[in-house]
Parts: sequence; C-alpha cells; structure tokens
Amino acid sequence: MACLGEEVTSEETGEESNSMNLMEFSDEILLHILRYTPVSDLVLNVQRVCRKLSVLSLDKSLTHTVILHKNYQVDKDKVKQLMREIGKEIHELDMTGCYWLPGTTIDQVIRCKNLVKLNLSGCHLTSLRLSKMLSTLQYLRSLAIDVNPGFDASHLSSECKATLSRVLELKQTLYTPSYGVVPCCTSLEKLLLYFEILDRSREGLIISGQLMVGESNVPHYQNLRVFYARLAPGPVNQEVVRLYLAVLSDRTPEKLHAFLISAPGGFAQSCAVKNLLDSMARNVTLDALQLPRSWMNGSSLLQLLKVSNPVYFSFNRCSLSGGQLVQRVLNGGKDLRSLVSLNLSGCVHCLSPDSLLRKAEDDIDSGIVETLVASCCNLRHLNLSAAHHHSSEGLGKHLCQLLARLKCLLSLALPVCAIANISLTTADKPSVQPVANVASQGFGKKVRIGVQTCSRNCLEQGNFKPPSSVFWSLLESLPFLERLELIGSSFSSAMPRNEPAIRNSLPPCSRAQHVGDAEVAAIGQLAFLQSLTLAQLPSVLTGFGLISIGAQCQRLRTLSLANIGLMGKVMYMSALMDMLKHCKCLRDLRLEQPYFSANAQFFQALSHCSSLQRLCIISRSGTLQSDAVMSFMATCLEVIMCHMFTGESLTVCKNLQQSLIRSFQADRPALNVVVFPLLHEDLTEVIRDVPMMHLDEITLFKSRVAEEPPNLWW
Repeated sequence: MACLGEEVTSEETGEESNSMNLMEFSDEILLHILRYTPVSDLVLNVQRVCRKLSVLSLDKSLTHTVILHKNYQVDKDKVKQLMREIGKEIHELDMTGCYWLPGTTIDQVIRCKNLVKLNLSGCHLTSLRLSKMLSTLQYLRSLAIDVNPGFDASHLSSECKATLSRVLELKQTLYTPSYGVVPCCTSLEKLLLYFEILDRSREGLIISGQLMVGESNVPHYQNLRVFYARLAPGPVNQEVVRLYLAVLSDRTPEKLHAFLISAPGGFAQSCAVKNLLDSMARNVTLDALQLPRSWMNGSSLLQLLKVSNPVYFSFNRCSLSGGQLVQRVLNGGKDLRSLVSLNLSGCVHCLSPDSLLRKAEDDIDSGIVETLVASCCNLRHLNLSAAHHHSSEGLGKHLCQLLARLKCLLSLALPVCAIANISLTTADKPSVQPVANVASQGFGKKVRIGVQTCSRNCLEQGNFKPPSSVFWSLLESLPFLERLELIGSSFSSAMPRNEPAIRNSLPPCSRAQHVGDAEVAAIGQLAFLQSLTLAQLPSVLTGFGLISIGAQCQRLRTLSLANIGLMGKVMYMSALMDMLKHCKCLRDLRLEQPYFSANAQFFQALSHCSSLQRLCIISRSGTLQSDAVMSFMATCLEVIMCHMFTGESLTVCKNLQQSLIRSFQADRPALNVVVFPLLHEDLTEVIRDVPMMHLDEITLFKSRVAEEPPNLWW
C-alpha cells in the first residue's frame, strides 16, 4: 500500500510539474488576456493580486480607453478611486447611461486632462458642471452630453468655449428646447442630435419649441460631414429640429456626405427645409441618407440627390415602389457592393411592381429581390419588417431563397408572413391529425387536434427539418447571423411612446398561420446569435422550438418575445421555462404577452439566467406573484432593471416596487424598478422617469436592425 501511495504521489507531482502557471506567460499574452477585463476591475482588483499584474494592469494599452457604460456594479467610490489612479492616462472615457452616479462623481472627470473622447450621455450634468469640466480638457475632440431643463449656455466660461471650439464630433440629447453647446462648436464635422422633448412639463404646461434668434449662425457648420437627427414623437421635437435645419439651409456644407433624419409620423417640410434639400441636390454627394417619409413620398428627391459609394440607406415607412427601389436607389441594378446597411421597414410596396391597383398583401416581384441581392452583395444589415412580403410560386423564387445569397448578413429583420412556405402540399405540411384519425388510434398516445406532432426531442436538439422549408434553408446559409427579428406585419406593442397603452391589436396576416414551432426551432441553427425578437406568431402552439434556441444559441444575450401563440392563454410557458434554464449568457429579457402569469415557477426558471441584468414584462390582464419576484431578485444578483406592467392593482404594484427598492437599492446602485398597472391613466407620467437607456433599448418595442448607420458613434 505504501508503494502504491508513493506511485500516486509521484504521478501527481509529475502532473504539477507539467502544468503552467499563468504568471509564466509572456507579457504580450497576459496583456491580450487582460484586454477582456473591464478597466475598473483591472485597477481596483487585478493589480492587487501580485507585482507582475500590478504593472501590467496599468499598461497604457489597457488604460487608454475606459468604458463604464453598462458597468452597473461601479459606484461613486469606485469611480473616484479609478479617476485618482489612472485619470491622466485615460484618452477615451465612455460613461453612457451612468444615471446612478451623482453629479459630484461626474466632476471627477476633471482629473482626465488628456481626454480626447468623452461620452456623458445619460449622466447628471448641469451647464455649470460642464463648464468647469471642459475648461481643463484642452485635447477634447469628441463629446456626448444631455441638455436638460435649466441648461444655460451663458454659464459656460471662455475656457470651456475654447475647448468646445476644437470639438469635431458632438452628440447632443435634448430634453428641453435649446441649441445646447452647438453654437460654441465652430469646428464641427459630425453632429448627432437626439430630440426627446415632451410636449408638456410635469406641471402640465405646454412647452414651446421657440429658440432665441442669434444663438447659432451658418459658419459653424462649414466643415460638417455628418448630420444626424432622431426625433421622439411630438410636435415640439419637430419644431426645434426645423430651427437647427434652418441654419443649414442658407449655406449647405460642401463636405457633407451623410444626412439622416429619423422622424416618426408626419413631418411637414418648411420653406427652409426645401431650400436645404435643393442646395444639397446641387452641391453635395452623399454616402448615407435617411429622410422623413413625408419628404420622400411623391417627391423627386431620389432623382435629384447625388449618391456615391453608399454605405447606408433608410427609407423607413416611405411609399417606395419596386421601380423606384431598382432605378433610383439601386441605380438600375449597378454595383452597390459598398452598401452595408439597408432599412426598408414599412415600405409595403418596395419589392413589388409599380401598379396603382396593387394591395399590400399581393405577391412580391422576385426580379426586384434578385436585383437587390445581386447589386448589394455585401449587405450586413437588412430590415424588411412591417410589410407583407408574400412570395409567389416558382422554383427558387421565394424571398428566403433569394436572401440566402447574402452571405455577409449579420442582422436581419423579416415579417413573419414572409418566411411561410408558399405551396404547402399535403406531404409538406406539418403532420396534423384530422378528427377522423384520432379515433382510429385506439388506446395509443392521444394527439391534440391541430397540433404539430413532430417529437419534442427533435425540436430540442434542432435536428427536425420540415421538408422543403425555405426558412430553415435560409438560416443554414447564414450561419454567422448575430441578430434576427421576426415581427408580425400588423404587430403593434401595447406600450407606445407618450400615449396610453393600446388595448386592442390588429389580427395577424393569414400567411403567418403557416409559421409555427418548426420554424422557431430552425433558429437554433444560429450558433452566433446574440439578439432575437419574435413578435406575433399566432401558430406557435407548444413553443418547443424555443428549447432548441436556448440549448444551441449559447451566445444569446437579448431575447424579446411578444404575442406568441394564442392571445387568450399562454400555451408556451412550459417550453419557455425549459428554454431559460439554458440561457446562461442572457442579459436582457422582454416579454409582452396578454394574460401572462409571472408566478413562482416562471421566476424559478428565470433564476437559471445567471447573467440577466434587465427584465421587462408587459402583460394586459397579466398577474405577478410578489414573493416570487422578491425571491428571484435575491437570487439573481446582476439584475438592475425590473419593469413590470401588468393587470395588477395600483396598490399591489406600489407595494412590490417599494419592497424591491428598499431591499436591493443599497447593494445595486444602478437599480431601476418600475411596477405599474399597464392600463392606468398615469402610465405616461411614470414612463418619463425611466432612464433613457433602458426605455430606448428594452422597455419600448421597436425594430432595431439597420436603425442607424454602422459605427455612427464610437
């Protein structure tokens, strides 16, 4: 026995001698490994491990860029310590959405005297605080800030204005009618404007969009290359953006190559806007274009504007016909391999031949799709949602078969009805047992009438492929797809922006009835999938396809499910709970489903999502179990956002919200909790207090594929 023991000891010693200590790696390898660690962890934790890591953690290649965006565990004390230790080494600082940090903590940015890029969108910032900060940042060239009520440009010091005069890139989110710091930025090359101004103040007063004349003048924009404006709903936002555009109308910058305005609803042109567009048609050549639909519809703009080597086009909700798409956008089918991102969301006729008698549900012209695919062979982002793109019969002419040629696609948005097989023969249809056959099965296993009978194991393992499924074939051809959206053509969220909740929804397209569990299971092929949206899929019965996604899409970080299956009852709950047990990397979950029961079983399954950070549940007539919510929050320590809008009473909602804040706010500085009745008249007032980052990214539903040009901001 002693000899045996000696042998074991000898073998263990040999194994230890063959193993390599992490500290034996070269500095180059260790630096590469450390790049995947947040700088805050490097400075506050890793550097204290040993002398070697202490030196490497402060290497300039690691401290050059600091990203605190979505680093929810960073509190005010950690930020202060971080700035004290490496403030002078930081050249790029991203604090986007750090709404939980007080203004005194934001003041610590003053220590980063070598900053070149600074993003403070979503941070607490006053004009006086901004003035003091920017007065010391003489190397600053890129800046992102919010302009809140009370902002006064007269508080900006001469040193601050000198810094702003050297800024080349400005991103400004406006919550009040103002020019912000734009008048001081005389060297601007890129201007991004986000208009989030409400029509009424908290006191109910109507807000005017009038600005003081003389705050801005034409020479400030002579070097402008990129102009981008995104408007939230409301007339005040339109009124203010017109004033910004009026400045551009007198003298259009000759170097302008990207002009993008995203505006919901109707947005009438003013005389100044018409002059600007006429001037652009004469003087500039664009590579990125987006205009409000009211400016595009019925106009000859597409014929007049000059485009060269386009990178991004968005015609969201425009009445663009197939002929216009081919002749004016695709330039008659010429080479557009430079085009990376194309947004045709809501363009109901863009894939159809020109016809005055055409209906939105009529079949598309496969020739137009073929021209699109051939011309834009390098497309990475394509949005065809919010339309009925019905394919006609014909070998190889289905939309999915044609899109399969776009091998570079990374994100894709399609209407649910567009992926349905056209001619489902008896052999091709999912196996459905008619009433007459049920009785003949004797004492065998019962089969529910109308339910697909493909085995659950097949769907879980992702190896069930319906014969001739064009959607399965499409996804097989796009193995590197990272974002997928399947949205019903008539879907509308129950929670729109700045309006009461929608009580009724439009019925789904009839062709969407042919899209069910098997098609959902097909998504499990996408090993690199990071974001998935499924909305208004009425024929998903048991939801077994979700299990395939959870088991195989191990990189999935964002999941949004809305109106899946029957509206009166949540039939897929069991499959959803099985799916969630596999989603170890899931960070954001949005569920919008009438009559959804957020009970103990659901939250117990959700507790397996150990990386979950944000949860949003929207359910008309839905219920929640308060003690289950509390238990879930105690288990999932990473969750910092919990939004639940259900059919529960105001008293139940308030009590749960207060309990969550009281129990978890101290340990989670970024915690944001909103629990409120979905159909309550004060919902819009509650929504306005939600941090914009959460509201825009998860709480409000929208299609996000090709929403903005790639790399619009660093």
